[in-house]
Amino acid sequence: MGQNITVTGMVLQVMPIGEYDKRITLLTKERGKITAFARGARRPNSQLLAATNPFSFGEFELFEGRSAYTLARASIQNYFRELAADYQATYYGFYFLEFADYYCQENNDERDMLKLLYQSLRALESPAYDNRLVRLIFELKALAVNGEAPNVFSCLKCGGREELHWFSVKRGGAFCAECRGEISDAIQLTESTMYTMQYVISAKVEKLYTFTVSEQVLGELQRVMESYLEHYVAHTFKSLKILVEIASLK
Repeated sequence: MGQNITVTGMVLQVMPIGEYDKRITLLTKERGKITAFARGARRPNSQLLAATNPFSFGEFELFEGRSAYTLARASIQNYFRELAADYQATYYGFYFLEFADYYCQENNDERDMLKLLYQSLRALESPAYDNRLVRLIFELKALAVNGEAPNVFSCLKCGGREELHWFSVKRGGAFCAECRGEISDAIQLTESTMYTMQYVISAKVEKLYTFTVSEQVLGELQRVMESYLEHYVAHTFKSLKILVEIASLK
């Protein structure tokens, strides 16, 4: 027998089904990533029409059947409508949703990823933050949440914690000046860049979007993260390709 459950989460992805229905992917606090059917959600007068759009965050009441969830009703706390006012911020947001969809799994504890996603979308809505920096923070913290972040707290060879000015993508972490000689792909980073990476990896999600960085640090972070994701994440994100195309038009 099925039962009704209530979950807190965000709509990651929406797909039209038939003439009037939707299939949505939810990232939830209680069940990780799940898929649910929203019957009649594409009808103009449906109470589920707005609640089943990407970015919608709130409580979702689901009927849990033997093999599928069906959405009964929803109480949305945040639609993130301000993202629509900036098309570039919108695509950053879609990239974050796609990233979370790729990494998260059903019945996993995905509370930290959900929290990161929510806070990152709020940061995109704020004019106080550079969207490029928000993206880099999101990417690095998402890797940390999934246990795939680089080691930037000690030298990978000697274990020392001082003078960590070199970073190897292939080795997945930092090296001190004395040990970097034999590392062919070592990238030199400023102390500020290394500290920024350390902070993002170790800080609580609520404390992530509390700082800005110089253009030099931003450039170094971009170089590191682009290379790191290319090396370790074997996936092409469609929304990221659009972001790159938008940037190339400027």
